[in-house]
Amino acid sequence: MTPKAVFWDMDGTLVDSEPLHEAALVAALRSVGIAPPTNLHERVLGVAAWPVYEMLRDQFGLDLPFDDWIVRKYDHYLPMAETLKPRPGAIEVFNELRALGVEQAVVSNSDRLIVDANLSAVGLLYPGMHTVSRNDVRQGKPHAEPFLRAAYLAGIDPADAVAIDDSQTGAMAGLAAGMRTIFWPEAPMEGPPGAIVINSAEELRAQLGL
Repeated sequence: MTPKAVFWDMDGTLVDSEPLHEAALVAALRSVGIAPPTNLHERVLGVAAWPVYEMLRDQFGLDLPFDDWIVRKYDHYLPMAETLKPRPGAIEVFNELRALGVEQAVVSNSDRLIVDANLSAVGLLYPGMHTVSRNDVRQGKPHAEPFLRAAYLAGIDPADAVAIDDSQTGAMAGLAAGMRTIFWPEAPMEGPPGAIVINSAEELRAQLGL
């Protein structure tokens, strides 16, 4: 059965932006003389900007103030956002649900600036669309607050909603919000206990009753 509401993570779930985020992060680190760790991708996937900054400051000696650091990273990221591509199959499912009248929202750990730039780049901004950025909540994922805010904006009981995320961090947030949670990682892996793990858009469609 198709759910009453579907709440989507953005980076890596709806849009293939994780490589751009990593490239921007690498470029920003190198610009301040820090060699990026080989496991940078695993360390930052799904994590909001402030905890990433704290990790880089505490473990790698990043000495810029946060505001200066994030401007430096976004100066590298935003020009690349124009090249952004949707994750194969994801936006088609989004648009099919929209045509059916299913409530939807985009729920991201990224700042508002990045949410709007990414969704605009793939043509997924429209009047009345619900989006939740890291700037709209007190606590980001893995806390439940971002998905709970999406449910509030959509006027939907969290128990009637599905959360879709490609990161362990995001899937944990969906579960914490009491939502049926679909974990759709970039590469096959185990999800957090309680999450439904899928590996293709076809499996996603089946889970959503399409």
